[in-house]
Formats: sequence, structure tokens, C-alpha cells
Amino acid sequence: MGPGDFTAFTQWLDGGVDSGGRSYVDIHARLVAYFARKGCAIPDELADETLTRVARRLEEEGSITNVVPAQYCYIVARFVLLEHLRSAGRNRATVLYDIRAPARDVDAERRDTNLARLDECLARLTPDDRDLIVAYYAGDGPSRVVARTDLAARLGVSANALTIRASRLRERLRACLAARRKDS
Repeated sequence: MGPGDFTAFTQWLDGGVDSGGRSYVDIHARLVAYFARKGCAIPDELADETLTRVARRLEEEGSITNVVPAQYCYIVARFVLLEHLRSAGRNRATVLYDIRAPARDVDAERRDTNLARLDECLARLTPDDRDLIVAYYAGDGPSRVVARTDLAARLGVSANALTIRASRLRERLRACLAARRKDS
């Protein structure tokens, strides 16, 4: 998805009224909240995947007129959630967290351990791949959207190609983290 395609996508989300990307940020935040309510441990990534699929479909079809943009995003999000749960069904503990459990020091220790493991896995990536994945997740809200658009332009790839590369790196990191958990 090139810059023009991203503009068309945000205009579709805006309903033809330019909000300066605000509708994209809003729907992304709503999707993150949706996935978090469903108990997903990676709601931000699932929201990214949902919006990537919607944008790709809009690019392929030229327009999606039979449903309100937000409603269409939630329809796609439901399928993304089902696929995610199905693919991770073997080890459900990595997908869902117990929202009933109170926050404890054990959680802080687990977070610190996981961050140390993530640092080890990031160190195993090439410098270019490490820079890409760190830049891809830098910032939040509108700044993240702008940063990703700039990153794609700097690398000379489309936004969709950037998302695919980041997804592949994320999968490599996920596999590395799983291996590190097994070793300990």
C-alpha cells in the first residue's frame, strides 16, 4: 500500500471528510480495546493486522460501500481474532492472560524476565532487522502512523510490504521468545 493508497484508506474511514488521520487512530484504538477485552495478549498487533487486511481489501476492490467503515473493520477483526485463537490453540497460555488475576510483584518479575528475553532475541537479529522492528513499533497513535509511513518511504517499500516485513520479524521474535521460555 503506497502513500496514495493509505490516503484513500483514511478517506474511506473518514467517510470522505478529511480528519487528518484521526479516524485511523480512533479505529485502531477501538480495535486494540476490542482485542484486549477478548483477552488477547497482543491486541496492538491484531489491530494492525485487521487494518492491513481492510486496507488491502479496499485497494483490491476500489471501494467498500455496502457497510459502514467501522462495522466492516469489526467484521474483519472478528475473523482475525478467530484465526489468531485457532493458530495459537496449542498453547493458549501464550495468547490469553488471566484478566481476573490481581497485579502482583510476580507479574513485575515476569515482565522483567520477558523483557530480558526480548532483549536477547532482538540481539540475535541483524542490525537492519532490529532497527526496522524497533522503528516500526516506536511512538503511539498519530505519531506511529506517520513514523510507519516515513519508515516505508525511507526503505523504499510500500506500507503493505513494510507491514509484511514487520510481521515476519515479529514471528521470528515470537519463536525465539518461546524457545527462551522452554530453556528456563
